[in-house]
Amino acid sequence: MTAVAVVSAAAPSATGAGSPDDLRVESYVVPVGAVKPSLEELQSGRGVERLRQLARQAEPGARLARETAGPAASYAPLSQRPSGSPPATTAGPAPSAGAGARIAAPEPARTMTFEECKKGLGSDKAFFVKSRFAVCNGASFLQTWIRNSQSVGQSMFNVRAIGTIAKNSRTISFQYHFTEFITAGTTGAAAMPITTKGNIPRSWPSAARYTRGGTIPNGSRTFAELKALGTFTETVNAKPGQGSDGSTDLVFAVYEPAISYSAPAGWTLGGAQGGKLFMLAPRWDAATYLANSTGGGNPAKRGAATFSYVPTLTYSAKAGAEERAVAQHIKTAFAKPADTKPYMSAKRVPGGTLDDPLHRTVKKTRKDDNRKEAVKQCKRYWGANCTWGGERECDEYPFATTYEGAAESQYDADAKKFNFSVRPIAKADNGAGGSLLLSFYAKNRIIDGINDSFIVKTVS
Repeated sequence: MTAVAVVSAAAPSATGAGSPDDLRVESYVVPVGAVKPSLEELQSGRGVERLRQLARQAEPGARLARETAGPAASYAPLSQRPSGSPPATTAGPAPSAGAGARIAAPEPARTMTFEECKKGLGSDKAFFVKSRFAVCNGASFLQTWIRNSQSVGQSMFNVRAIGTIAKNSRTISFQYHFTEFITAGTTGAAAMPITTKGNIPRSWPSAARYTRGGTIPNGSRTFAELKALGTFTETVNAKPGQGSDGSTDLVFAVYEPAISYSAPAGWTLGGAQGGKLFMLAPRWDAATYLANSTGGGNPAKRGAATFSYVPTLTYSAKAGAEERAVAQHIKTAFAKPADTKPYMSAKRVPGGTLDDPLHRTVKKTRKDDNRKEAVKQCKRYWGANCTWGGERECDEYPFATTYEGAAESQYDADAKKFNFSVRPIAKADNGAGGSLLLSFYAKNRIIDGINDSFIVKTVS
């Protein structure tokens, strides 16, 4: 949660002589990497202004990662800031492949350590998306302890939650890390009850049901107990067959870690009494065109889970890269569309940004029509022998395996005709580019249709 939430009771009433002390707790939920004010700063008033500055710099109400795809993307406001992400990884030889084997997309990360999460979030990131199978977020919970309108103590703790998915598994593991417990001055923090929950506020379809397990405690644990315990895990699994639309069996959901607490005896705490860290967007899928389509003979294990985030397909234009000509073509299509064929006024090909991604199609007719239109334009501009007797092939971008391919305008009246690029390139480069694309689809479990998407980048 990146917004700063203030949790406090109303201003205290004046206390007369002999009256008991007015004891209040003001609680703030701030970015996990933010520099928090000290007790001395809070007592001087400078700390409150620091917290107000954090509030102005944060994104009020942002609940989901900028890269969220599928129905969850319209469920709650998205962050407008890119999530933390690892450096781009380019293609390499397929593992255990023999001589002459085509290149393959890198394997997506499926694990994440606490230190990786901490570093990935840094001081200003709301989310860290290592891959579609390894994500995290967190928040800092800071309490100011006030006696008779004077700050007398401060306490805080951090929570980071990491979600990971093993290969070809329908089980998602959420690991909660409670760390960096700090107290200063006079507080009642040690006895403060804290409750941890993993909520699923929305599912698509709404009737979807889940099998859940793990070590999240029922009820609350005190600040002192959580400091000693440290880590909890929850697992969530959606069995196949709950969201079949004929070709693809899909269950989408929103998963929301929530931390709540109440004041210890003698103190008062009002407002929201805690905070919801963030929302993640898990998905469970099964289809004949995706891995583990049979569950290894066990229907209950058919398909797998992912997080519904837009992944990035990276092509290398560096010297020696097998797909170099494909990368150079895409780079030109993004940067200098006027230099591409077919000619189109104000051409702007999709796929380069989160606001204009690509969508996979597995429909044979659509793919064939995309290829036919691309080849037609290659012959129009480079002649009937544009392949140089088979040495070259017609490369098209957006890809023929996407809904944004060359024939898009034949299916969508609102699509602009010729908003694509074709170029004859060496057959080997085109084959390498195609191999990379297909392995990217498979490893990232890209599904057909508008509920999934991806973007493309080139490196030089």
